[in-house]
This record gives sequence, C-alpha cells and structure tokens, in this order.
Amino acid sequence: MDKRFWICGFTIAATALALAFIVHGVLLRADYLALAHLFRPQADANTQIGWILLAYASLGLAMTWLYRWLPPPDRSKRWHGARFGLAIALVSFVPWHLLAHAGQPFPLSLALKQIGFDVIAMLLLGLLLAWLQPHRRVLAPAPD
Repeated sequence: MDKRFWICGFTIAATALALAFIVHGVLLRADYLALAHLFRPQADANTQIGWILLAYASLGLAMTWLYRWLPPPDRSKRWHGARFGLAIALVSFVPWHLLAHAGQPFPLSLALKQIGFDVIAMLLLGLLLAWLQPHRRVLAPAPD
C-alpha cells in the first residue's frame, strides 16, 4: 500500500462521510425525526461518532483497494468509475436498506429514498475514484 492508496482511500472516506451527512442528516432528516422512537436518543447517538468514522474509513479504503484491483479502463474512465460505484451500491447499500425495511418498522418509502440517495452517492464516489486514478503510481509522467 503506497502513499497514493492512502491519499485516495481517505479522500473517498471523507467524501463518503460528507455525502452521508447530506443524505441522512439533511435530506432524510424529517423522515428520521418521524421515526425518532426507533433510534438511539441524540445524546447517546453522539457518543457513537468513533464507529461512524471507522465505518467510513473502512468504506473509503475498501473501495480504493478494490478499484485498484480492476484493470485500467480502455475507454472512458468516468463510466468505469460510475459502473464501479453502482456495483458497490448493489452489493452493499441496496441489500442493506431492503433488509432493514424487512426487519424493522421503517416505511418502504423511506427505504426507497435511502436506496436512491445512496446509489447516487456511490455513483459519485465511483466517479471520484476514477478521477483520482489510484492505479497511477506517479503524479505525472517523467519529462523526456
């Protein structure tokens, strides 16, 4: 794991955390407040920040690690990154929200909003990964 891996991994982690705040802290806030009795009290939730940071660090580093294992794209880096983000969403967030809906008394409308917003977030993270190019081992080609 080289320096570029760590920079890309933590950039993805920080961006994922920011997107999660926008989605879950802003866009879905009213939905969550209506179900407040199903969640931890705010004071207790605030003490869990370490686990949240660990989760997003894990997501960012794992996405970067997996992306580096893919062969470099032949054509569009953008679409390569977007497809990767969609794949991550389909093996993580989509099933998770469907399982949460099946096992907890969350309305289907909330699960569908969570899925939609999280798929968009994963597409954006995939595009960011493609732009960061964690495959690349140097910042720029050496001059001739």
